[in-house]
Amino acid sequence: MSMSGEAVTPAAGSDRTAVVTVRGLERRFGTDVTAVAGVDFDVWQGEMFGIVGPDGAGKTTILRMLAGVLPPSAGDATVHGVSVGRDPEAVKRRTAYMAQRFGLYEDLTVRENIDFYADLYRVPRKDRPARLDRLFGFSRLGEFQNRLVGKLSGGMKQKASLCCALIHHPELLLLDEPTFGVDPISRRDLWLILYEMVAEGVTIVVSTSYLDEAERCDRVAMLHEGRVIALDSPAALVRTYPGTLLTAPLRGDRSVRDRLRELPGVKRVWLFGDEMHIAVRQDADVPDASAFADAGVDPACVHPIEPALEDVFLALTMHGREE
Repeated sequence: MSMSGEAVTPAAGSDRTAVVTVRGLERRFGTDVTAVAGVDFDVWQGEMFGIVGPDGAGKTTILRMLAGVLPPSAGDATVHGVSVGRDPEAVKRRTAYMAQRFGLYEDLTVRENIDFYADLYRVPRKDRPARLDRLFGFSRLGEFQNRLVGKLSGGMKQKASLCCALIHHPELLLLDEPTFGVDPISRRDLWLILYEMVAEGVTIVVSTSYLDEAERCDRVAMLHEGRVIALDSPAALVRTYPGTLLTAPLRGDRSVRDRLRELPGVKRVWLFGDEMHIAVRQDADVPDASAFADAGVDPACVHPIEPALEDVFLALTMHGREE
């Protein structure tokens, strides 16, 4: 496990193969903006690897560099041993990149868009019928193949984009927030498709700002201000949570939260849906019932909970700030 962002290498005797190797990867825009600042990680063959973080953390910039569409400012990454900095065109032949911004032609049908990408990737015509059958099978877009893409729902557009990305059987699939703005049912369908791809040996790197989605990945790199601040499996990251996490219903005005923050041992309090999460320091005892009552919280409503990945991320990044 790494909480510092250092690349994690396989254990001795492991037969894992690194499809992606990233070392010291940086990207600067002008002289003032460093979007990615010295990132290191590996992605193993057949892995679902998540890059998570808020907007502006550098997720899209990393994926664009891995896809060979944006050159690194320093460091390098390799895809199957091919440098994204020195030979980006060779990387593109083995990779599919699905950008967050919808990129299909809305005045073409679903089938016409897929045919266009098949031509672009030089997929032999004899191979296309079987591939189309398979793509339509898992996406359930067969009955909509003659519909203009511009007339599809958001979730169906994302499925169409995924079909276009997969038509040439890529070894590595790079997905930039593929479920952003997608309804819950379509989001579930997209993840089922991704699981099927991984089961067949495709390696996937997916970025997301939804930490509940990141829990579906084999391993996760937490990104903050262009740096990897933690890297491990979701379960292992959750086990690193420092201290005790409590929950209480959100009642009363802001002064209740302010009083909770003043309790001995309480490190921070933040909103989590319609509840408050109360973080108690690792070296402190949980406040007693009278302390919660004095703060305006019914002690019977305060319960310890298992932290989620979002709680871990907040613990690593808030640095005393309250939200």
